[in-house]
Amino acid sequence: MIRAPKCEMTLMVNGEKHSIVARQADTLLFVLRNYLGLTGSKPGCLNGDCGACTVLIDGTPIKSCMILAIETIGKSITTIEGLHDAPIQRAFVEQFAFQCGYCTPGFIMNAHALTEHRPDADDETIRKWLESNICRCTSYREIEQAVKSVLAEGQKQE
Repeated sequence: MIRAPKCEMTLMVNGEKHSIVARQADTLLFVLRNYLGLTGSKPGCLNGDCGACTVLIDGTPIKSCMILAIETIGKSITTIEGLHDAPIQRAFVEQFAFQCGYCTPGFIMNAHALTEHRPDADDETIRKWLESNICRCTSYREIEQAVKSVLAEGQKQE
Protein backbone atom coordinates (compact mmCIF):
# COMPACT_ATOMS: atom_id res chain seq x y z
CA MET A 1 0.00 0.00 0.00
CA ILE A 2 1.37 3.39 -0.99
CA ARG A 3 0.90 6.06 1.64
CA ALA A 4 0.39 9.64 0.58
CA PRO A 5 3.10 11.97 1.87
CA LYS A 6 2.23 14.31 4.67
CA CYS A 7 3.13 17.96 4.92
CA GLU A 8 3.09 20.55 7.65
CA MET A 9 0.43 23.21 7.38
CA THR A 10 -0.78 26.01 9.59
CA LEU A 11 -4.48 26.73 9.62
CA MET A 12 -6.28 29.67 11.22
CA VAL A 13 -9.34 28.14 12.88
CA ASN A 14 -11.67 30.09 15.14
CA GLY A 15 -9.08 32.83 15.52
CA GLU A 16 -6.25 30.53 16.54
CA LYS A 17 -3.30 29.19 14.55
CA HIS A 18 -3.02 25.42 14.44
CA SER A 19 0.05 23.69 13.03
CA ILE A 20 -0.60 20.13 11.89
CA VAL A 21 1.00 17.47 9.76
CA ALA A 22 -1.57 15.99 7.38
CA ARG A 23 -1.87 14.48 3.94
CA GLN A 24 -2.29 16.96 1.11
CA ALA A 25 -5.39 14.96 0.12
CA ASP A 26 -7.14 15.36 3.51
CA THR A 27 -10.37 17.30 3.39
CA LEU A 28 -10.91 20.18 5.74
CA LEU A 29 -13.73 18.21 7.40
CA PHE A 30 -11.35 15.32 8.15
CA VAL A 31 -8.66 17.65 9.53
CA LEU A 32 -11.10 19.62 11.70
CA ARG A 33 -12.55 16.47 13.25
CA ASN A 34 -9.53 14.17 13.43
CA TYR A 35 -6.57 16.51 13.94
CA LEU A 36 -8.15 19.44 15.78
CA GLY A 37 -10.96 17.65 17.65
CA LEU A 38 -13.58 20.09 16.35
CA THR A 39 -16.49 17.72 15.83
CA GLY A 40 -19.27 20.27 15.34
CA SER A 41 -18.98 19.96 11.57
CA LYS A 42 -20.68 16.68 10.77
CA PRO A 43 -19.92 14.13 8.07
CA GLY A 44 -23.17 13.53 6.25
CA CYS A 45 -23.15 12.75 2.56
CA LEU A 46 -19.43 13.53 2.08
CA ASN A 47 -20.17 14.78 -1.44
CA GLY A 48 -21.40 18.34 -0.86
CA ASP A 49 -25.14 17.70 -0.97
CA CYS A 50 -26.33 17.86 2.65
CA GLY A 51 -24.49 20.82 4.20
CA ALA A 52 -23.95 19.16 7.62
CA CYS A 53 -20.24 19.98 7.35
CA THR A 54 -20.66 23.69 6.52
CA VAL A 55 -18.03 26.05 7.93
CA LEU A 56 -17.17 29.65 7.11
CA ILE A 57 -14.02 30.36 5.15
CA ASP A 58 -13.29 34.08 5.14
CA GLY A 59 -16.95 34.55 6.06
CA THR A 60 -18.36 32.48 3.19
CA PRO A 61 -20.22 29.22 3.91
CA ILE A 62 -18.30 26.29 2.41
CA LYS A 63 -18.94 22.56 2.69
CA SER A 64 -15.80 21.31 4.41
CA CYS A 65 -16.10 17.86 2.82
CA MET A 66 -15.53 19.46 -0.57
CA ILE A 67 -12.35 21.44 0.09
CA LEU A 68 -8.89 20.20 0.91
CA ALA A 69 -7.39 21.49 4.13
CA ILE A 70 -4.30 22.60 2.25
CA GLU A 71 -6.48 24.94 0.16
CA THR A 72 -7.42 26.88 3.29
CA ILE A 73 -3.90 27.90 4.29
CA GLY A 74 -3.89 31.68 4.75
CA LYS A 75 -7.66 31.84 5.14
CA SER A 76 -9.80 32.31 8.24
CA ILE A 77 -11.90 29.23 9.09
CA THR A 78 -14.82 29.48 11.50
CA THR A 79 -16.58 26.40 12.80
CA ILE A 80 -19.67 26.16 14.98
CA GLU A 81 -17.34 26.04 17.97
CA GLY A 82 -16.06 29.50 17.00
CA LEU A 83 -19.40 31.33 16.98
CA HIS A 84 -19.65 31.77 20.76
CA ASP A 85 -23.35 32.44 21.32
CA ALA A 86 -24.11 34.25 18.07
CA PRO A 87 -27.65 35.61 17.71
CA ILE A 88 -28.54 32.85 15.22
CA GLN A 89 -27.64 30.19 17.80
CA ARG A 90 -30.03 31.68 20.33
CA ALA A 91 -32.70 32.06 17.64
CA PHE A 92 -32.48 28.36 16.75
CA VAL A 93 -33.20 27.51 20.38
CA GLU A 94 -35.98 30.08 20.76
CA GLN A 95 -37.68 29.03 17.50
CA PHE A 96 -37.25 25.26 18.10
CA ALA A 97 -35.39 25.07 14.79
CA PHE A 98 -33.89 21.63 15.31
CA GLN A 99 -34.87 18.13 16.33
CA CYS A 100 -32.10 15.54 16.34
CA GLY A 101 -29.48 18.29 15.91
CA TYR A 102 -27.16 16.49 13.48
CA CYS A 103 -27.64 19.02 10.67
CA THR A 104 -27.99 22.00 13.00
CA PRO A 105 -24.35 23.17 13.03
CA GLY A 106 -24.29 23.35 9.24
CA PHE A 107 -27.60 25.22 9.14
CA ILE A 108 -26.41 27.64 11.81
CA MET A 109 -23.17 28.38 9.96
CA ASN A 110 -25.04 29.00 6.71
CA ALA A 111 -27.74 31.08 8.42
CA HIS A 112 -25.10 33.08 10.34
CA ALA A 113 -23.39 33.98 7.06
CA LEU A 114 -26.75 34.92 5.56
CA THR A 115 -27.56 37.30 8.42
CA GLU A 116 -24.08 38.84 8.15
CA HIS A 117 -23.98 39.23 4.34
CA ARG A 118 -27.65 39.87 3.58
CA PRO A 119 -29.23 41.75 6.52
CA ASP A 120 -32.02 42.83 4.15
CA ALA A 121 -32.82 39.28 2.96
CA ASP A 122 -36.38 38.64 1.86
CA ASP A 123 -38.25 35.32 2.08
CA GLU A 124 -37.01 34.14 -1.32
CA THR A 125 -33.38 34.92 -0.45
CA ILE A 126 -33.68 33.05 2.84
CA ARG A 127 -35.16 30.01 1.08
CA LYS A 128 -32.42 30.08 -1.56
CA TRP A 129 -29.67 30.20 1.07
CA LEU A 130 -31.24 27.36 3.06
CA GLU A 131 -31.49 25.13 -0.02
CA SER A 132 -27.84 24.20 0.40
CA ASN A 133 -28.59 22.33 3.64
CA ILE A 134 -30.79 19.30 4.21
CA CYS A 135 -32.74 18.34 7.34
CA ARG A 136 -34.75 15.14 7.45
CA CYS A 137 -36.26 15.63 10.91
CA THR A 138 -38.10 18.92 10.90
CA SER A 139 -39.72 21.43 8.63
CA TYR A 140 -37.76 24.39 7.42
CA ARG A 141 -40.40 26.77 8.79
CA GLU A 142 -38.75 26.98 12.20
CA ILE A 143 -35.32 27.45 10.64
CA GLU A 144 -36.66 30.24 8.43
CA GLN A 145 -38.28 31.83 11.51
CA ALA A 146 -34.96 31.73 13.35
CA VAL A 147 -33.27 33.56 10.47
CA LYS A 148 -36.08 36.10 10.22
CA SER A 149 -35.95 36.81 13.95
CA VAL A 150 -32.23 37.61 13.76
CA LEU A 151 -32.74 39.80 10.70
CA ALA A 152 -35.62 41.64 12.41
CA GLU A 153 -33.54 42.19 15.53
CA GLY A 154 -30.71 43.63 13.44
CA GLN A 155 -33.08 46.03 11.72
CA LYS A 156 -34.41 47.24 15.08
CA GLN A 157 -30.87 48.11 16.21
CA GLU A 158 -30.15 50.26 13.13
